[in-house]
Amino acid sequence: MTDGRTTIALRGNRALYGRRAIDVGPGVVVLRAAEAPGSPMLNRVVGLGVDEPATEALLDAAIAELGDATFYVAVEPGARPASLAAWLRERGLEPGWGWMQFERGAEPAPPASTELAVREIGADLGAAFARVQRIAYGLPEAVEPWLASLPGTTGWTCWLAFAGDEPAAAGALYAEDGACYLGFGATLPEHRGRGAQGALLAARIDRALELGCTLLTTETGERRDELPSNSYRNILRFGFREQAVVANWVRPSQ
Repeated sequence: MTDGRTTIALRGNRALYGRRAIDVGPGVVVLRAAEAPGSPMLNRVVGLGVDEPATEALLDAAIAELGDATFYVAVEPGARPASLAAWLRERGLEPGWGWMQFERGAEPAPPASTELAVREIGADLGAAFARVQRIAYGLPEAVEPWLASLPGTTGWTCWLAFAGDEPAAAGALYAEDGACYLGFGATLPEHRGRGAQGALLAARIDRALELGCTLLTTETGERRDELPSNSYRNILRFGFREQAVVANWVRPSQ
């Protein structure tokens, strides 16, 4: 069965994606962002081979939903059957950069220091939130109206870090039934190294504890050459523990 980390992240994505989240089989969901066909971060197949062993027909149905997009098929540890990797290779997919999943309990966040001002935001600043995401992740401008809907979406709470009046960084939290997912951590290039993401992690952890969450989850790219990224280091520094790597099989641009 799908574990708590995967479940709460998928619930958050369902809230954001709405009809863009397509159920193709037991526990298997296609997340499709037509505005960003070149982004495998936003176009993904999740849950394959977890609740039930995958079949080639189910894999093909999921791939068909993604059309010509560049996408990830997320393969969790223990996904079945063992032949799944061979099926993916036969369809032209390659092993990409996996995501390390993390979790922590309800311990308070350590102190965070930044000269930036961290503020919880509502729907009125959705456009600013979306702009930070778009620039930080190199996404097309077409995603902004969609991502601008996240502040104000049920279950989600969003923050911006400001340098004066300028939005410099962003983060979000989805919480439900005592569990939460911390996502959408993004910083504009010119404001990196100023402590924004540490402060945003602290703000989200504090809010999660206020909401009574006892399972806090997040993710970032797996270690490469044993050198974690700033995001990876921050996540560990704020009390999260490494759990498992989800392998991301990628279909290159068509």
